[in-house]
Amino acid sequence: MMNYKKYKKFETVKLKDRTWPDNEITKAPIWCSVDLRDGNQALITPMNIEEKIEMFQMLVNMGFKEIEVGFPSSSQIEYDFLRALIDRHLIPDDVTVQVLTQAREHLIRRTFESLKGLKKAIVHIYNSTSVLQRDVVFGMDKEQIKQIAVEGTRLVKSLTSEFDGEVILEYSPESFTGTEMDYAVEICDAVMDEWEASENKKVIINLPSTVEMNTPNVYADQIEYCCRHFKDRRRVIVSVHPHNDRGCGVASTELALLAGADRVEGTLFGNGERTGNVDIINVAMNMFTHGIDPKLNMSDMNAIKGVYERVTKMEVEPRHPYAGQLVFTAFSGSHQDAINKGMRAYHERNTGIWEVPYLPIDPADLNRQYEPIVRINSQSGKGGVAFVMETTYGFRLPKAMQQDFSKSIQKITETEGEITPERIYQVFDHEYLKKETPYTFVRYRIVDHHDATCEHPIRVEITLIDHGEEKTIVGHGNGPIDSVKNALDQNGYIETELIDYQEHALASGSSAKAAAYVQLKETTSSICEFGAGVDPNINIASIKAIFSAMNRIDEKMKSR
Repeated sequence: MMNYKKYKKFETVKLKDRTWPDNEITKAPIWCSVDLRDGNQALITPMNIEEKIEMFQMLVNMGFKEIEVGFPSSSQIEYDFLRALIDRHLIPDDVTVQVLTQAREHLIRRTFESLKGLKKAIVHIYNSTSVLQRDVVFGMDKEQIKQIAVEGTRLVKSLTSEFDGEVILEYSPESFTGTEMDYAVEICDAVMDEWEASENKKVIINLPSTVEMNTPNVYADQIEYCCRHFKDRRRVIVSVHPHNDRGCGVASTELALLAGADRVEGTLFGNGERTGNVDIINVAMNMFTHGIDPKLNMSDMNAIKGVYERVTKMEVEPRHPYAGQLVFTAFSGSHQDAINKGMRAYHERNTGIWEVPYLPIDPADLNRQYEPIVRINSQSGKGGVAFVMETTYGFRLPKAMQQDFSKSIQKITETEGEITPERIYQVFDHEYLKKETPYTFVRYRIVDHHDATCEHPIRVEITLIDHGEEKTIVGHGNGPIDSVKNALDQNGYIETELIDYQEHALASGSSAKAAAYVQLKETTSSICEFGAGVDPNINIASIKAIFSAMNRIDEKMKSR
């Protein structure tokens, strides 16, 4: 038995009249990427300067307007990276870089040295405020901890007066989630008072779950408590910086936004210390799928993923909600069938509103392909096979034929495991399109004799190979299909009844091909088989389908 009694439950917030459960997210927050700081410091092999520049430029291209570029006072490479951004003029005018520093004099002074030449910067200072850290790390009381924050703010204020550009102050009571809420408000108000904050001179107050300690609803209560109790809410940009220690970073962020947060700090794909920071991709895409503009461009998810994996040397999880290799994949037969029907309904209804079972987002919106959505193994059904054939190769198989063909595929998957779309098409080609023995269609000639007295106005001459011998036969009927079937029936070949016939174009344009499907039933038995044919000429495609079905019937009869 695990010793659960060594752990204690963290305190909740007494907020009985909370309002956040009734709120809705209606717009994107201010996003701040901390990939280059929080994310980078958690890497086994931290990024070099050129890799950091590549990441920075991608973040800019995605639409981030605030980017924490590092901790320039902590190491030379951090300092040099910021200088490279400034000296190479890589920071767009509409992007504000953010730098982090502890509220310590020598670190703050070094930070300002790194900023020279910038028109605008966010200087982010922090000190730890939690009960535990005050006790076991610093051995300080509340007043001493508050003074660290106030004195750090005073120094930033002083150095700002000597700085040529604009400085926005950000303050974080680190370990906020383990801090008494009344004390957290007290220390943040003290910082804002020292800064002389106002509605026109706002301070970013960042309330981090430096360690995620409780359920997301408690974090939301903490955020709402602070929003309510700040001396003047109008002088505050409330920022959150969730981590994922309990696996609830995304939920904590969304609930924090409901509770009044204006700004979110996080990373791409949840990189960061321990279990990571909140995944901005996940939060932003959740908004997108609810019809909210996330103010970030994630339309080429594979490219974003590629840069991320290259510079971090980390792989995105296959089950990541929007970027994972398997996120748009269904193996279950019932799921595949629902997706297939949903996709068809979406295109037919043409409402512009995405509603497809098991797919909360259109993969095309992320530049993801449809091919991997349905993957075929022994658990798959007819719907999955039909989806692959239609989306990958353009074949809209009749419903009854889907069942017929899927049986062939299932037999193969039971021995081979998962099979590719290419393998599925290979089986279809072999089973239907190339089913050319013992009867092979060679050519045809059709004559139309339409007049008032003609009962069967269509005359067709069919040249075929019959068990290796070329023959020509003639038939009459009301149309090409009827005439060809009659020619076969009346010249000693397998007599059949036409059960179903369907056709469609495979592609558009002058070089387009047509696909035809024919279901024939042998008149003296219960044998019923589909055939398929493809040709630029729809009549020829139909004739090929008839021959395909007839050959499959012949094969079935011989196997009895």
